[in-house]
Amino acid sequence: MRALIRDRARASLGDHVELAVGDLLDPGSLAAAVAGVDAVVHCAAFFRGATPEQAHAVNDLGTQHLARAALAAGVKRFVFTSTGLVYGPSDGRLVTESDACAPIAAYPVSKLAAERFLLAIDGLDVRVLRLPFVYGDGDAHIAEAVPMMRTFPPAQRMSLGHHADIAQAVALVLDKTPSHRIYNVCDDEAVDNAALFASVGQPPPDGSEPERARAFEAVMDGRRIREDLGFAPMFPRLVDPLG
Repeated sequence: MRALIRDRARASLGDHVELAVGDLLDPGSLAAAVAGVDAVVHCAAFFRGATPEQAHAVNDLGTQHLARAALAAGVKRFVFTSTGLVYGPSDGRLVTESDACAPIAAYPVSKLAAERFLLAIDGLDVRVLRLPFVYGDGDAHIAEAVPMMRTFPPAQRMSLGHHADIAQAVALVLDKTPSHRIYNVCDDEAVDNAALFASVGQPPPDGSEPERARAFEAVMDGRRIREDLGFAPMFPRLVDPLG
């Protein structure tokens, strides 16, 4: 196993992981990371705090750089972790992989652009995992998101996924022969913002900016990966790992 890192001094991945120093923004630095590997799992992204220009540079152009390096190295499968936010506002409607995408925020716009680039490449077996709001034991994502979501409607729902289940989904698309190129990944129950806030001891959001919150709706239908690859969440709902 090999990991692409930008700063060796900050990397702590254990002796079983080979480290390759590089940067998605520097195409010439990526060859060492992909040389001799069968599959690439690309989960690097710039999300919170990124300007539209930064999101485009890292999430779209950076993905293109890595994919080209993988193709040149003869990599067989390229797994891209995208986001359910690519669907755009859906007014709480359950979205499937065949639904049209119309994101309105810079982050999902950049991820959708990367998806489209990847899926158009000849000679590279690309699989896209559209992820929900990811959380888990030891992960501060929920607490860190509270300030950004303080003005969201308390009843607005979104899909969740424990990081252990995200790892399960990645393993399935690496180890099996998927029938599809795009999969939604989520647990069994979408949660509303009030419940999400309560899970970290916070009062409900105040609902003062419902229009801004629409960009972050993502209630996904996760049946495809269950039926095709046998995905079964170890943590099917928010309370399971936190209760």
